[in-house]
Formats: sequence, C-alpha cells, structure tokens
Amino acid sequence: MQGMMMHRDLRIIDILTYAAEAFPDQGIVSARDEGDVNRLSYPEILGRVSQLAHGLKKLGVKEGDRVATLAWNGHRHFELYYGISGIGAVCHTLNPRLPAEQMSYILNHAQDSVLCVDLSLIGLVEALKGDVPEGMKIVVMTDRAHMPDTSLDVLCYEELLDGQPTDMDWPEFPETTAAGLCYTSGTTGNPKGALYSHRSTVLHALYVVAGHPQSLSSGRRALPVVPLFHVNAWGMPYTAPLAGMTMVMPGRFLDGASLYDLMQAEEVYTAWGVPTVWAGLQAEIEKRGNKPPKGFEDLVVGGSAAPRAMIAAFEAMGVNVNQAWGMTEMSPIGTRGLLPEWLKSASKDEQIDAKTGAGRRLFGVEFKIVDDDGNRLPHDGETTGELYVRGNTVIRAYFENEEATKAAFDADGWFGTGDVSTVGEDGRLIIRDRAKDLVKSGGEWISSIDLENHATAHPDIAACAVIAVPHPKWDERPVLVVVPAGDKRITLDALHDFMSDHFAKWQLPDDIVFVDDLPLTATGKVSKLTLREQFSDYVLPEFRESTA
Repeated sequence: MQGMMMHRDLRIIDILTYAAEAFPDQGIVSARDEGDVNRLSYPEILGRVSQLAHGLKKLGVKEGDRVATLAWNGHRHFELYYGISGIGAVCHTLNPRLPAEQMSYILNHAQDSVLCVDLSLIGLVEALKGDVPEGMKIVVMTDRAHMPDTSLDVLCYEELLDGQPTDMDWPEFPETTAAGLCYTSGTTGNPKGALYSHRSTVLHALYVVAGHPQSLSSGRRALPVVPLFHVNAWGMPYTAPLAGMTMVMPGRFLDGASLYDLMQAEEVYTAWGVPTVWAGLQAEIEKRGNKPPKGFEDLVVGGSAAPRAMIAAFEAMGVNVNQAWGMTEMSPIGTRGLLPEWLKSASKDEQIDAKTGAGRRLFGVEFKIVDDDGNRLPHDGETTGELYVRGNTVIRAYFENEEATKAAFDADGWFGTGDVSTVGEDGRLIIRDRAKDLVKSGGEWISSIDLENHATAHPDIAACAVIAVPHPKWDERPVLVVVPAGDKRITLDALHDFMSDHFAKWQLPDDIVFVDDLPLTATGKVSKLTLREQFSDYVLPEFRESTA
C-alpha cells in the first residue's frame, strides 16, 4: 500500500524563495573586491537571482550545462548558486588555489560553457592561455566601472542582469536533476568530480540545520570563512537562508586582522572554517587582549582536526567550539560536534577532550568500519577500522570517471572514505588518521593526528605535522615537522617529557625538523604529500651518527 501524499520534487531555488518570504530582514553582507561592503536582503537577492537566471538563458545556458565559478565568498557568488541551478544548469565551483594545470583539466573535464570570475582572479584565467573548453564565455563579476583591462574577451556580470525581470517562473524538473559539481583537490592523481542533485543538496541542508541547532538559528549572523569553492562552503549558502540567518561574506580578506574587524563590525555569532584560518584569528584575538569580536560565541571547525590547544583557547574566551567532519563526496558534512547530554555535566577538560573528536553522525548518514578483509567491525568506541559511509547525500559514482568509481565503493555500494576510525555506540566518530598518514612501526599503528594534537599544545610550537620515514628494523618511524612559535627551538627530550603522559615511548617522534611554514593544500589543509616529497631524502639521526 502506498501513502496518499502529494509529491513535490525538491528544488534548490525553493530555499531562497522561502527565505525571501519568511526572513525578509535577513540577507547577505559582502566585503567585495571593489573595496566596499555590500548589503542585500533576501528579497533583494531573489530579485537579482531572477535577473541572473534570465541573463544566463539569454547567453544560451540550457538545462544540464555546466557554468563554472572562480570566485571568493560574496553575494554575486551566492547569486550564481541559485541562478544557475534554478534554471536546471549545474553550478561548478572552481578552486583558485589549484595550479593552472589542474584548473585547465577540471574546466575541460567538466566542459563548462560559461566561466564567472571575480575581479581579483582574472589573472588566473589569463594564465590558462586558452587551454579551456572551446567557445566558453567569460563573465567578470563586477560592474562596468570596475571592469579590468584584459586581453580576454569578457562580459560584465552586472550588465548581464541589467534590464532583466526581477521575477521568474522557475522551471519544474525532477529532483534528481544535477545542480552542483565539486572536484576533489587532486592530491593523488587528477581531481575527481562529485555531481550533486537538487534532492541531495536540499536534504543535506535540512540534515545540517537539524544537526546544528545552536550554530544555525534565525536572526543570527554566520561567517563562512570556508570558501564557497570548497564543497559549497560546507552547504552554508543553503543552510543559512533556510535557517533564517544573515551571511557575512569576507571575500578574499582572510587574515586574522581582517576577519576580526569584519566580525566585530557585523557582530557575527558563528564562524565556519579550517584550523589554519582560526590559528590566525586566535593570534589576532590574543594581540587584542584576548577579547573575541563582539557577539562571537560559536565556532565550527572542519577540513582537518582542530588541535586540542586551539579548542581550549577558544573555549577559554567563551567561544563554543564544534568540529564537523565530512568529504567532498558527502556534500560534505557527515558529523556534528555537539556534546551528548551526559557530557554536559563533565569537567571542562573532559568536554574539550570529547570535542577533539569528529562528533556524532548526522541523520541520513550511515557509518560502518571494516578490517583489511572488509569484515564489519563493532561500533564500540574502541575497535579501529576503515570508515565507509552511505546515505542520500553521498555520491554513488564520480562524474565521468569509471576507474575512480570502481576503486571507491565496496560490493554493497558503501563509499570508502580512507579514514581510519572508531565509532561509538552513540554514533560518535573519532578519526584516528587518514590511512595514508598512519605511521606503521613494528607492526603497530601510530596516529599522526594524536601526536600533532598534543605537540601543538606546547607553547614553543606554532604548528606541526607528523610524517613517517623508513626504518630498516621498525618499518616506519614518526618525525615531527615544526613551525616554531618564536625564537626558541624545542629539543627532542623536552618534547618527549611534554608528551610522555599521553604516549608510550615507542610512539613518540624520533626527531624534530624545523621549517618556516607548513605546505598547504588548495583547501587549506597541511599537505602531507608535499612534506613526504620534501623530506624524501631525510635520514634519521641514529643512522646519520653511524655513517659519520
């Protein structure tokens, strides 16, 4: 027997039309490339999105066409999210931090028909030297007064909107229609595309709003420091209007001082981003007398694990910290960092310890962990295995990449994350490490994440990363790559003393190597791949001594 309910296909544009009606006093604040701060309400944005949709159709964009964006976080980028998908086309976000070779590969693999580029990024498009899809139109996201002097044949974004109607009879199409395309950062091999649907995107927004009741609440202000080109800013362009929040867009100004000033002026309640950005804000807050920006009470950290010391520092300032975990292939959020009820009465140290984990799974996302043979392991909070996921917001294949698809899924259709994890009975997830970043010493595994989290708490260490180096007896041993906090250089003995309460002696690093900066991936994570290449000729101290 079937239920007797209406069926309405889920559409992304319905999020914005709802926000314009239900929350007309909320909207978008943008620090723009032109140097000003722009303010628009959701009704005003809906009008501009309608104009954009008409303009894109006039350019010849049809259902299923891919329209690329190369832009920072701002209201025009937000408008493209809705205008493109609203007419049944696919919004393809492009990461400006990628090398030109990967950018060209992605544009050609996606076969984009239009590229919309921010004013400050036009040089990146010029550097592609025509290695883009044939006939691709380029739109510069500014007004006529600020159009750049460029050798490219370009159109003006604001002129694309001029004279177009501010209302739109939005087309109906199946909710399985493609809406967004994001590529992985391509740290191994070519980037791989995750093709999202209207259904998966709307469901992801609903899951995240339900899972983050403190961070996402009507009338509050949210700062997405995570870029819109990084897995749709973790879905915030959809979750914030759905929850009735104003989004404060920082544009390209992501240094600690700029973020502090913007947050202070706009009274941002919650901010979302990767640990490397929050390290800059943390340093800026300390410079200003440990006084956080006015109204700032909630921080969501993702992309990579936040060090315990960072969590403790923000908590001491009165900022509640939540970690979220996910992947491009998961739309991306899979967990929320809210504490279980029984932990709310625990000591502050116990709460911070719990917050170093990834949190509990969102509704709609299922987990399983398996051993090396694919056998399912118990969710007891202790047993470690590789994490697999499935759900309505998880990809079932990579876009136009059969080889990568075959490698990513098991026989039952679960997606392999590559994360080595434990899962508790309450659904709490702890990422022990990326499988490729674990150190295997004497047949035992050492977590690079655990070592990094504890080492970063030392006052002489500003940032660090653990890499595995070969050892003839133990197979691999850990080495700590350190960015010092000042002029002092911590010794290996001092590091061991500092960490000995938390680790067995055999788990501690065999050496410390000092560097000025840690290499970052295009999404702001520490690039272990680059570090392993950088130190490919490294020799452990014990062997240097024996050959001296």
